[in-house]
Amino acid sequence: MRVLKYLFSVVVLAWALGFLWFVVALPQPADDLSTDAVIVPTGGAGRIAHGLEVLDEGLANRLLVTGVDPEVTPEEFAAEFDVETTQMECCVTLGFSAVDTRTNATETARWVENNAVRSLRLVTTDWHMRRAAGELNRTLPDGVEVVRDAVPSEPDLASLFLEYHKLLFSRAAGVLDG
Repeated sequence: MRVLKYLFSVVVLAWALGFLWFVVALPQPADDLSTDAVIVPTGGAGRIAHGLEVLDEGLANRLLVTGVDPEVTPEEFAAEFDVETTQMECCVTLGFSAVDTRTNATETARWVENNAVRSLRLVTTDWHMRRAAGELNRTLPDGVEVVRDAVPSEPDLASLFLEYHKLLFSRAAGVLDG
């Protein structure tokens, strides 16, 4: 019985220290590094705007917005984010097949392979970055460099708590899958 109490205590301590690390050390924005493409999963404030800034600054040649609602047209997207028609046609791809972080990674990996992308900048919210990057790294073709570019936010404790558990589940699923 003592061994079980000890093991339980170790697990609780590891969980608490992991959560503390998760909250205190949120990922940060990236430096001005150039990549072939920028990838933006929908869902958080500021993500798409930052992805478009990266494109406008010439830090990437193409943009994939993954997880776009199928009812959104390219024209509506362009109007919402003030994107020129020529930029939409040459440089912006809207991905409509993803519905969550895991399928964002699948949609992105397909697009990366079809577009011969060798380096990409992942733009997502700071609290979402670890899980999104983990899912992406499991699905991308070998040799694709990923630059993590977190959009700063002010998440509440409940959101961080939920995302930490999603990250733990994602990593456990990745271990079981691989």
